[in-house]
Amino acid sequence: MKSLILPFLLLAFTTLHAQQSSISGKVIDGENKAVEYANVLLVKSADSSLVKGMLTEGAGTYEFAGLSAGKYKVIASMVGLGKAGSTEVTVAGSDEVIRLEPLVLIQAANNLKEVVVEGQRPLIEQQFDKTVMNVANSIVSAGNTALEVLEKAPGIVVDQNDNISMRGRSGVMVMIDGKQLQMSGTELANILRGMSANSVDKIELITNPSSKYDAAGNAGIINIKLKRDKSLGTNGTYTASFGQGRYGKADQGIQLNHRASKFNVFGGYNYSYRKSFTELDIYREFFNQGEYVGAYDQQNVFNFTSNYHTARFGVDYYLSPNTVIGVVANGFISDLNRDNANRSLVLNGQRQPESLFLTEAVAGHDRDNKGVNFNIKHTLDSLGREVTADVDYVTYRNTDVQDFTTNYYNLNNELLQSPDLLHGGLDGELTITSVKIDYVQPLKAIDASLEAGFKSSLVSADNDLKFYDRSNGGNVLDEGKSNHFIYEENINAAYINTSKKWEKVSLQLGLRLENTIAKGEQLANEELGEESKFDRNYTQLFPSAFAGYSLNEKHELGVSLSRRINRPSYNQLNPFKNFLDPSTYSAGNPFLKPELTYSFELTHTFNKRIVTKFSYSHTSDVMLNVLSPDTTQEKLVVQTFRNLAKLDYYGMTVTVPFSIGNWFNSINNGTFYYGLYRGNLAQTELNSGRPTFTLNSSNTVTLTKGWSAEVVGVYRSREIYGFLDVNPIWFLSGGVQKQLWDKKANIKLNVTDAFFTNKVRATTVLTGYSENFFQRRDSRVVTLSFTYRFGHSQVAPSRRRTGGAEEEKSRAN
Repeated sequence: MKSLILPFLLLAFTTLHAQQSSISGKVIDGENKAVEYANVLLVKSADSSLVKGMLTEGAGTYEFAGLSAGKYKVIASMVGLGKAGSTEVTVAGSDEVIRLEPLVLIQAANNLKEVVVEGQRPLIEQQFDKTVMNVANSIVSAGNTALEVLEKAPGIVVDQNDNISMRGRSGVMVMIDGKQLQMSGTELANILRGMSANSVDKIELITNPSSKYDAAGNAGIINIKLKRDKSLGTNGTYTASFGQGRYGKADQGIQLNHRASKFNVFGGYNYSYRKSFTELDIYREFFNQGEYVGAYDQQNVFNFTSNYHTARFGVDYYLSPNTVIGVVANGFISDLNRDNANRSLVLNGQRQPESLFLTEAVAGHDRDNKGVNFNIKHTLDSLGREVTADVDYVTYRNTDVQDFTTNYYNLNNELLQSPDLLHGGLDGELTITSVKIDYVQPLKAIDASLEAGFKSSLVSADNDLKFYDRSNGGNVLDEGKSNHFIYEENINAAYINTSKKWEKVSLQLGLRLENTIAKGEQLANEELGEESKFDRNYTQLFPSAFAGYSLNEKHELGVSLSRRINRPSYNQLNPFKNFLDPSTYSAGNPFLKPELTYSFELTHTFNKRIVTKFSYSHTSDVMLNVLSPDTTQEKLVVQTFRNLAKLDYYGMTVTVPFSIGNWFNSINNGTFYYGLYRGNLAQTELNSGRPTFTLNSSNTVTLTKGWSAEVVGVYRSREIYGFLDVNPIWFLSGGVQKQLWDKKANIKLNVTDAFFTNKVRATTVLTGYSENFFQRRDSRVVTLSFTYRFGHSQVAPSRRRTGGAEEEKSRAN
């Protein structure tokens, strides 16, 4: 590692020689007071073309350095104070220092009535390298959770097990403000359920990230950006909403920000209450060498009541014009209570009912997640060289308590035996420590740039699960279900990126090196011996490349290539058995390998509006969530992740916006793909795929007197996901909005899944087993929401931290 990193760092920190001629000065107002945050532009005298721009510092000063010979002008402006410009300034040679007289901004004597220039961001923007969903503008998103908003995003699917896929591919990396959530499946979904859409600014869908990002997430990156005010002074936003489906839901939160010359303090708090349900009907059939041997006909009803608290606090301090330090702390506390009833009718080999069992479960899931980020950004010189560093410390604490009662009956509803009583408790803790340093070196002599950096993370997970049999009045430890699992991981990474732009061509090349050291041990079940342990140490390279070409004013082309990895979450590796009912349990797989993916994407943009993307990827060791018969017991089903040999993915995405006048705007996105799964799992040979498409249409209508409306429609055709065959799904959401109090407030009324059609029907078929299921959720909800913005509105530049523990936090469970 040293032999690789040292030359890399020497290259990254090389200082280029450049001419150091400079123009500096000061901006003041009519009372001879310094004007901070004034906008100062350096333009060429001949044609007024922009050379550089900046904001004045606390003393009203500015400096443009590294200038070549030529004639320039300086122009300063500030909202409410007007504009001022210098006379022509001539730079004759190198190392020349020119100090200008102060530029005076004087407010006009007669104030005109306020003029507001507004620009409405569309709900969905298709940019060259990513798709952006502007949640803050969405009417139908108000009062929803972040997970419900994701379900409406183009190409995003959240399945019945809460797994998130992008354009038909799993292995998505989810980030919040650039910090990756260390979770997957239900745990990740619960975090997003606890996040109100009212606190979300926008969601970025990045399909082919550069080497600067962690190599995790072979299907792409979902980056959720939270709202944060950029105005000077003290300001904030208050939101509140109430929704009603079968059960009630409520959210309220406040975001505050105070920006002064040296300090920027920000924070927020959100509380969310959700009560919901899931109904799941399952019909399972079992076979022995092709002969039918029995079945279960099951009805499950799950009721959930949850309370989520999220808080965030941060401070940025400007030590000097070139150095900023900051700290960001955040926390998430959830209390999720679940009760469910399972009714299972047992059918014999002649397909006749013979008995039934009823399982009632009461469970409590408590989560306490906290994190702190320390960061610094230092600009080395006026050429734009800068270094940023982040130190992150994150803890996840989870406590689960479960009680199961199972009664067995004959067909006359007579008890066959005394009830089975099972009590389970899980105590888990995960800690992540991460250090990251990034360096940016503009190469102005050749109009290019160089980025480099390294990162090191340490992860420690400890999960202790205990089940007790209380059927006979005692409290007997069930060693077959109990488990104590310890996991440790160290990832060290270094990357280098370089980019160059010509008149019509742009190029970016990157390389990332990652070394992973991981070990896990199952402390219970010592009789397993070496089978309860694993120890891995591997080093891999992840290249990336992007090339863009502008054919003419209407046509642009782009090509990107990358190699990425999707590591198992810590819970997916944990081999403990999680009891669901007498016929079903889930278990982790300590021998689960990471997925490796090579991706290719060709992008065409027409008239800077219509975007078409063609994609291909090849994934090895595909991680699939598989339901299959347990090999040790009859009519018992186990749900676990396993590695399939490979997946070949072919896709095309088309985004077509159009508008009618200035009152109607529509963004339409179509994703067409074919995923071919190949390999052998659960004694079943799989060679399966199906052409699939998803359509997403977002439409906004601007009405009179501050009224507007929005309608979002989603359709997904039949899809193959490994062994799972999912039926088509469609749903429609809509809402209206009224602006209030000079547009400082708004009120929104919306309905999601208006026709209650967002229901999942699917089939799984393997050797010795088949399953059909039908799932319904509390998805049709009417929500009334209110938003009020208060405080100053004079905009100054903001600074958003991403931190260094992005990849690790996405895998936490």
